[in-house]
Amino acid sequence: MEVLHVADCPNLLPLLERLAQVTDLPISTRTIESPADAERFGMAGSPTLLVDGQNPFEAGATPSLACRLSVPSTKQLREAINASGRPATEILSTWRRRAVPLDAVTRTAHREVLRAFAASGAPPVGGTTKALEALHELDAIRLSPEGKIAVAYPFSATPTRHRVRIADQVDVYAMCAVDALGIAPMLGQDTVIQSADPTDGSGITVVRRTGSTHWDPAGAVVFIGADPGGGPSADCCCDYLNFFATRAAAEAWTAAHPQVPGQIINQREAEDLAVRLFGHLLEE
Repeated sequence: MEVLHVADCPNLLPLLERLAQVTDLPISTRTIESPADAERFGMAGSPTLLVDGQNPFEAGATPSLACRLSVPSTKQLREAINASGRPATEILSTWRRRAVPLDAVTRTAHREVLRAFAASGAPPVGGTTKALEALHELDAIRLSPEGKIAVAYPFSATPTRHRVRIADQVDVYAMCAVDALGIAPMLGQDTVIQSADPTDGSGITVVRRTGSTHWDPAGAVVFIGADPGGGPSADCCCDYLNFFATRAAAEAWTAAHPQVPGQIINQREAEDLAVRLFGHLLEE
């Protein structure tokens, strides 16, 4: 859950106090400073509560920086939280859409970073710029404490469980299973994904050739989940989006990790999700 608000909003504290009465889930806050930010993040008045990235009280409301005269009651808040229950795939799609840069400068910088990874398996060489800092703030990329590009979803600058070979020429690492699946539709090139089941280390291969995809083993699935504490995808989400050799293995993992909410999806659902998240990133 996230609360959007303007600076010095008089109703921010009352809303947070009521939320604390109805839920133990962590709640983050975000200061909205401009009409553009209100539109991007979905603030329809200060404060606005988002549950899984959506406004549970005012779907489709006009973005606004205006202060509210009141906040929802504890009963209304409890009902909204209990009724959220959206599929993890929809939540992840909403989350990642908010990380897509909108202005021309940051979009150009973002594409340059992605193309550098695709061409060499590594980020571009160079110092931190304002555009890169803006991309970091959006969570389109992640910068290391030294200012180097550590992540540019779907790519990782360091080894992960998910290795991807692009067009039989370049080896890259993906941040998660869905990111690995998203590289082919993003680039329009064939890929071979080599991953491992986190329960026993057994190998999983996904080959995409001329638009067709072959999974080995044939019963492999993907788990979509996230740490409910929130934060950048690299910190609270990517470690939990994994391939599993069988549905039984995925179910065993979820049973052993009840603190990680999510869902198991089949191969077609995983491929469709990857296209939604990454297929458009390099489009003009």
